[in-house]
Amino acid sequence: MNSSEPSHIPPIAQDPIDLDPTINDKPFADLDVATFHELLRLRVDVFVVEQTCAYPELDGRDTEPETRHVWLDGPDGRPVASIRVLAEPDESHRISRVVTRVEARGAGLAGVLLDHVHATTPGRLVLDAQTYLVPWYESLGYEPTGDEFLEDGIPHVPMAREGAQA
Repeated sequence: MNSSEPSHIPPIAQDPIDLDPTINDKPFADLDVATFHELLRLRVDVFVVEQTCAYPELDGRDTEPETRHVWLDGPDGRPVASIRVLAEPDESHRISRVVTRVEARGAGLAGVLLDHVHATTPGRLVLDAQTYLVPWYESLGYEPTGDEFLEDGIPHVPMAREGAQA
């Protein structure tokens, strides 16, 4: 288990996950249809089904030319954890759709992906953290930038940190 994960979130992964250690980092134009489908399926499985939150998962931002899809594949060849990185009009980058398959949680995979994004993305990084994850994001260098708010009925806190040096 990644020591930067908050102690109040119990790990689900009991054994090390057998992963391809390659971090995939691609814009939409470089994704094949099957991979994009699996990335969307992972997000819907967690955010819509598991969290019982009906919201427009297909928000139109996945296909923007500067959007990056970053993920690790599991032993079955399907994405086991992923992050979406959006280019914002103010030149910051928005970290969004941070997700890990239920059977792989607690193995530090989201932290691995975030470390990669921090090292490869220049400028200010912003995100809206689910409130219970604020301590974990703080351990990764993020700081709250505003008050808690509800998004689709789930409490969130806006946060930011600096990314890689340009």
